[in-house]
Amino acid sequence: MKPPSFDYLRASSLDEVWNALNRDDDVKVIAGGQSLVPLLSLRLASPSLLVDITQLKELMGISCDSNVLRIGALTRHTTVEKHPLIVAQAPLLAQAASWVAHPQIRNRGTLGGAVAHGDSAAEFPAALLALDATIIAWSRGGERRIPAPNFFEAYFTTALAHDELLAAVELPVGRAGATWGFEEFARRRGDYAIGGAAVYAERGGDGVCRAVRAGLLAAGPAPCLAPGLAESMVGRVVDAHLIDCAVAAALGQLTPGANVHGGSEYRRAVIGEMLRRALASAFELGEVA
Repeated sequence: MKPPSFDYLRASSLDEVWNALNRDDDVKVIAGGQSLVPLLSLRLASPSLLVDITQLKELMGISCDSNVLRIGALTRHTTVEKHPLIVAQAPLLAQAASWVAHPQIRNRGTLGGAVAHGDSAAEFPAALLALDATIIAWSRGGERRIPAPNFFEAYFTTALAHDELLAAVELPVGRAGATWGFEEFARRRGDYAIGGAAVYAERGGDGVCRAVRAGLLAAGPAPCLAPGLAESMVGRVVDAHLIDCAVAAALGQLTPGANVHGGSEYRRAVIGEMLRRALASAFELGEVA
């Protein structure tokens, strides 16, 4: 299908963006366009104006200071996957990026665009939840810092206001004993996830779990954390039995809806298996039966 007609503006400054967004509620921002363009082609989105932000240097760049890694919203997926600073300081995010769709999309899509889209089956939201990220939003009124669990609200709905831009994400890094695991299942590599899990953990030298979080893929209407993991695991020596119990407790609180990929119970089982494998990988337990 062909997209509806719309006006187009390539913004050269943040002020241009603010002015455009205040014009009316049907103005949309576009960067890589890998999520928005398909919606336009299907006529599921009909903006009056598209504001192209790809030239805004304020939204670019990757830096690490005082144990905080900051990644600009316009960072391409392929850069997240391969940038030495991200690979060294946030390997979970780099691994998640490698699972995003196909190389052509990773070369065009942006981190900020994927996060602002708020797809529960997407890799970046799950990884940012696990990594305890902070989403940085800018408006003409200033900066707003939004914890990742408060950012994703419902189906393709986030806490971003209409007049805000997602400017960057920040991740705490450099914590002792940090470890991670990522698992995803789809019909084919690059397809939308049927289920998956991104796990961040901190492990003591005695094998005791000091901290654990897991962002889930396709587990509900919005990207979400696996419930109850910390209560099940923190302060205990991690073994296969503990992982089994933690996964069972988490699944007891999840009700993923049925879709074209399968019924609710099937999808719940897939999510549970991916969470089990990601936890086993994070705690170096190998395959968990």
